[in-house]
Amino acid sequence: MQPKKIPEADALPTHLERLARRIEATRIAEYVELLQKPRRLIVTNFIAGIFRGLGFAIGTTIVFAIVVEVIRQAILMKIPFINEYLMDLIRLIDLRR
Repeated sequence: MQPKKIPEADALPTHLERLARRIEATRIAEYVELLQKPRRLIVTNFIAGIFRGLGFAIGTTIVFAIVVEVIRQAILMKIPFINEYLMDLIRLIDLRR
């Protein structure tokens, strides 16, 4: 691995400008400001956690509703092997209640 080439003195301002734009694009200043205000950080994370939990609950509900509908349709089609398996599964669940 070759060492990095040091930019020429006349190209240094251009490199510094590019570096400054990259740092600004990463929004480090906003992140540092957020870290300096712990109450705002806590509130932001709390609200984000609420929405993540809500999204997880809604997503899980939709996925399970689709799975239940697919199983229901499989039972209605009366496919021999799948229908027998699902009926046995339903009986087993009823016995466990």
